[in-house]
Amino acid sequence: MQMMRAHRAGEKGFTLIELMVVIVILGILAAVIAPRIIGRTDEAKVTEAKVQIRNLETALKLYKIDNGFYPDTAQGLEALITKPEAGRVPQSWREGGYLEKKKVPKDPWGAPYVYASPGANGDYDILSYGADSARGGEGFDADIESWNLD
Repeated sequence: MQMMRAHRAGEKGFTLIELMVVIVILGILAAVIAPRIIGRTDEAKVTEAKVQIRNLETALKLYKIDNGFYPDTAQGLEALITKPEAGRVPQSWREGGYLEKKKVPKDPWGAPYVYASPGANGDYDILSYGADSARGGEGFDADIESWNLD
């Protein structure tokens, strides 16, 4: 039988102090890097909302080209996926609708986009209330508006 040998001078291995130093370094890195990664998530959501609003604008323009007018506020963005049967009924509504995925997306925070036509800022207004889902706000809580996209 072979007996376990005690560590001898010169054998390689990690001491408790070396492990503690590595853990402290990893903790410092996590404390510095994690906030930056988390902040990027909010930035990505704002960018996604802007892209979705632009896509909705494109679909609305196609709707207008086919029908000569935009859906009204009561018909909403749903008019892009289901032919309206009330209000001003489009005569040349495209079979299959105007949105590729056959559904109106919610904003990146899970709330529906607000749509008004005629809008206060043009033929239509589309907006997301941002991270806080409430009108107004600053930073990531600020509204993302179709008439004010960067």
